[in-house]
Amino acid sequence: MNNQEVPGKGAAIASLVLGIIGLVVALFVFGPVGAILGIVGVVMASKAKQQGFEGGMRTAGFVLSILAIVFGLIGLVACIACAGTIGMMGAFA
Repeated sequence: MNNQEVPGKGAAIASLVLGIIGLVVALFVFGPVGAILGIVGVVMASKAKQQGFEGGMRTAGFVLSILAIVFGLIGLVACIACAGTIGMMGAFA
């Protein structure tokens, strides 16, 4: 059987790639964008599972996508807190 004929392998690869990119973006660039990529990665991992693919690549993509969501949301909360703090400092000046 050819690798391209395995059902769900393409979705698993997409999940892994989105998880990696989402985690890097969430940690080093802009959190909310990483969270969005992570959400898409989780959807792709679940699609791969529905199609019957149960490899480690799907699991790694799922885990990395979850981490991208978590760190992306932490980055979003940090941005909101920072903007709020700066706004409060301006109000008391």
